[in-house]
Amino acid sequence: MSGATHGVFVTGTDTGVGKTVVACELVRALRAEGRDVGVMKPIETGVGPEGPLDAIALREAAGAPESLDETCPQRFALPAAPNVAARAEGRAVDLDLLREGFARIAARHEFAVVEGAGGLLVPIARDVAMIDLALQLRLPLLVVARARLGTINHTLLTLEVAGTRGARVAGVVISHADGALSEADAANLDALRDSLGDRLVGEIPPLAGGPALDASNLPGEIDLPALHARARLSDTAT
Repeated sequence: MSGATHGVFVTGTDTGVGKTVVACELVRALRAEGRDVGVMKPIETGVGPEGPLDAIALREAAGAPESLDETCPQRFALPAAPNVAARAEGRAVDLDLLREGFARIAARHEFAVVEGAGGLLVPIARDVAMIDLALQLRLPLLVVARARLGTINHTLLTLEVAGTRGARVAGVVISHADGALSEADAANLDALRDSLGDRLVGEIPPLAGGPALDASNLPGEIDLPALHARARLSDTAT
């Protein structure tokens, strides 16, 4: 659907929480509904010779509608915050490149799934954090929370920052990226579920063999009707 800008910006309460797994599952679920989905990983750090693995996984989940350069226009080798990784190479994150790239993808597809790097306050340029990019792209947030001790604080801090900065939250997905939970972690997670209420729109179970980028056999654990309702997908303005 040309000219549409419906979508979500997938962010996390921390790094390594399972954003890519959740984003890929969301893309596959949307495609199963018959939606035309474009994907973008605007910035990826820690990129080695094998390429930007998160972006590659997203692109494959979406059926590779765009080239890898379009899917991931900014890549850096150092596994650090984007502005730090860029500075290590004598470069800077090109925000215009990111905004223009997203506009092209959004114009080609009915729905866009954009995956950020790290959490909302990760710096990507001077006085610019990841949440600023989400706001500039006018996308509601899908927050991925890690299922372990500390997640209540991390998740509620993320939601508070989003609210303070005027970002709309489409929902929260709990990711069991660290595998089985201890008794304390399980009790803590029950409290978080209770606190989130209808903001909780999905939970991704532990993957067999541990966390992995390939979520092709993952059961559908994202409540798409709830996500559609909370995100108001026909109106993504913040």
